[in-house]
Amino acid sequence: MTSSIPAPPIPHSLSRRSRLPQVGTTIFTVMSALAQQCGAINLGQGFPDFEPDGALLDAVTRALHAGHNQYPPMAGVPALREALADKIESLHGRRYDPGDEITITAGATQALLTAILAVVHPGDEVIVLTPAYDSYLPAIELAGGVARCVALDAQFQPDFDAIASALGPRTRAILVNSPHNPSGRVWSAADMRRLGELLAPTDVVLISDEVYEHMVFDTRDHCSAAREPLLAARSFVVSSFGKTYHATGWKVGMVAAARELSAEFRKVHQFNVFTVNTPMQWALAEYLRTHQRAYLDLPGFYQARRDRFRAGLAGTRLRLLPCEGTYFQCVDYAAVSDLPEADFCTWLTREIGVAAIPLSAFEPTPQEARRVARFCFAKREQTLDAALQRLSAL
Repeated sequence: MTSSIPAPPIPHSLSRRSRLPQVGTTIFTVMSALAQQCGAINLGQGFPDFEPDGALLDAVTRALHAGHNQYPPMAGVPALREALADKIESLHGRRYDPGDEITITAGATQALLTAILAVVHPGDEVIVLTPAYDSYLPAIELAGGVARCVALDAQFQPDFDAIASALGPRTRAILVNSPHNPSGRVWSAADMRRLGELLAPTDVVLISDEVYEHMVFDTRDHCSAAREPLLAARSFVVSSFGKTYHATGWKVGMVAAARELSAEFRKVHQFNVFTVNTPMQWALAEYLRTHQRAYLDLPGFYQARRDRFRAGLAGTRLRLLPCEGTYFQCVDYAAVSDLPEADFCTWLTREIGVAAIPLSAFEPTPQEARRVARFCFAKREQTLDAALQRLSAL
């Protein structure tokens, strides 16, 4: 009697349906990899090439050895939330309840995604002012929302008539970023008031991306949504310790919002990250209390780098655009090349040895006629000087 051997199963090919079918590798990863491949100076991706204050690193060590190595409360270490409530009140005059209205996040990108997921339902519209940071549109898509892109004007300032026209019955939220990445422009108090007046008769939520809040130059003031009475109660105010304290790899941020908005935010937060790195939170709480000059002196720290970089670029054919805040400098390169923005940045990296980011990376539909690239000047003076020497060939 012979036994039959069953035929091996035929492998099944999984059918895959992407949640983000239009999304590839970010331009920041692409340009950083190209810079490394070409031995170029990386002024593309926005991170410092210098270390945080040694006092902050020492505070992390103390927190590690003090036993702060298990889960903290879901909303964050109370001492850090209390320090933030005091800081916001001293800077902007609004007191957030540290227990119910401030949440510590795994960086600002997680904070932005969580805020969108908390309030945007399928079919809701979210107004995005473009050019805009590249995480905004995918986050809206993941929530099932519809991005309503409204272009900033030719000087990268808000066009309030266009914003008013975009507001409609399906508008659930608007994303605003000041100081603005990539342009470096800063909203004024009058701008924030005008936005508040536009939103006052609506139920639209403001998601205010303020990660560069302490990088505002030439004696300008950072006008937070927390400060504007017409906006504070309807706003998620997002910021980043990584940006402020030169520790982008720590991925620690925060959200301040009115109690009702915070409750919705935390419903999502507890299920996408639950909580955030414990010893870093304790260290940041200590540092906020004992080193307030660190953020108060930050505008001068970065303005010196901006001025050094701009002075060097002034000797090239690159046309400097205004830089009122952030650590980014945009240039118009039309006098140097007619290449489209992405092609120019690739050429600049390969041939000149300096990496930049094309402004087209911040828009769903690039402006074909524009010729603008973005540099990051959050670098050591030696790095900036070396980059300027290479750029002097332009």
